[in-house]
Amino acid sequence: MTAAVIDPALLAAYLPRTRWFGGKGRDADVVGATVLARLAADPAPVLLVLAVDVAYADAGEPERYQVPLACYPAPQPRLEHALIGPVRPHSGTGGGDWHAYDAAHDPAALALWWRSFADLAPGEVGTAGGLRVHRVAGPALDPGAVGSLFSGEQSNSSVFFDDTAVLKLFRKLTPGEHPDVELHRVLTEADSPHVAQLWGWLEVDGTCLGMLQEFLRTATDGWDLACASVRDLMGGDAEDPAEAGGDFGPEAARLGEAVRAVHDLLGASAASGGPTPAEAAADMRARLDDALRLVPDLAEHAPRLRALYDRLAALPDVPGLHPQRVHGDLHLGQTLRTADGWRLVDFEGEPARPAAQRRRPDSPWRDVAGMLRSFDYVPAAVAGVHGAGPGAGTGSITGPSGSGVAWAQRSQHHFLTAYAGGELDEQEQTVVEAYLADKAVYETVYETRNRPDWVAIPLASLARIGA
Repeated sequence: MTAAVIDPALLAAYLPRTRWFGGKGRDADVVGATVLARLAADPAPVLLVLAVDVAYADAGEPERYQVPLACYPAPQPRLEHALIGPVRPHSGTGGGDWHAYDAAHDPAALALWWRSFADLAPGEVGTAGGLRVHRVAGPALDPGAVGSLFSGEQSNSSVFFDDTAVLKLFRKLTPGEHPDVELHRVLTEADSPHVAQLWGWLEVDGTCLGMLQEFLRTATDGWDLACASVRDLMGGDAEDPAEAGGDFGPEAARLGEAVRAVHDLLGASAASGGPTPAEAAADMRARLDDALRLVPDLAEHAPRLRALYDRLAALPDVPGLHPQRVHGDLHLGQTLRTADGWRLVDFEGEPARPAAQRRRPDSPWRDVAGMLRSFDYVPAAVAGVHGAGPGAGTGSITGPSGSGVAWAQRSQHHFLTAYAGGELDEQEQTVVEAYLADKAVYETVYETRNRPDWVAIPLASLARIGA
């Protein structure tokens, strides 16, 4: 690895302009930039893969980001929106300044990554410009496929190559095997029908930079599908969601079955070190205490939530509650509905959590709670779009007697019953309620910091949990 010949101030100015940088709103400083890999076309672009080190004035943990540069000797007007600044890609050779752009926006630079995979057959490992390239599955790849950046990505950058494959570039870097690659590899080797197959990954010195997966041609985003169902309910005459067009109950059940099948496969792999019920409850109490300092309206719910966590702590270590590897950040936005059924995506866990925590086994009921909370958000989001406002009161679609609440409760019931294979027993009900409460407490903090008008959504759910 070599130091990059680029002014760190240019990188510091560029990072806050991106959608994937996690340090927005904090006093951040770029303290280093290192070249991890260098690939080149003839004569251009030169692709420099940088590791950019960021430190924070608030003494938070420093972070490392992947910033790939597409370097050209002349300006590229088509890439002006991704311009970072001058760079010397030929350091030590006497070359002058070139123009550097974020390579994820440049099809010519993306082709260099793609060909590093296309040159390999499944089961082969190769090298390209300092990258170690792994191919584990999938068909032979057309070296001429054209890459285009998906504009909606948040914490990472996803690139589609024609209608064949998706390359996810991990922006925030951590040493060791990436959980998204690790769990997709387990599920691909088990031939799970509920994920996109892992076809390969890129790494440098034990740090994973990206993963290649099959492209799901018929996929519809799960969140969009659920929102369409609620819009059908709002636009029709039926008050009962079971009688409305686009009833989501059966889809929620099929999704519950898919999540259970994925959990069963992940549970069959070795895992140790997860929390006991008592340890999980202690963590939940600590998060509640922290949240109370920011969200005073939680105070009226705190005694009931602490009593719920006490019931969780008292549970024995019984089969069905054992920690295992889980998705870690499951919600409708992490699902795709294809012609062949539901698929789960993005197994990296919550991006803001340290990598060691994301790799730690956890209760599969945390994933279940995340999905149940996601159903609760759908009618509120749709009502906001339609002018009712996310905090609308009694009688609205999001109020206690609204059809939106009926839609959410019906979807939750179908999902949960299908996942559990029937009605929950008393222990399972306690676990689900505790994890639901913990997730909703987290949401009150997130909404208070980012969308104060939405904090009423998790607060309303907390009024029902454990009551």
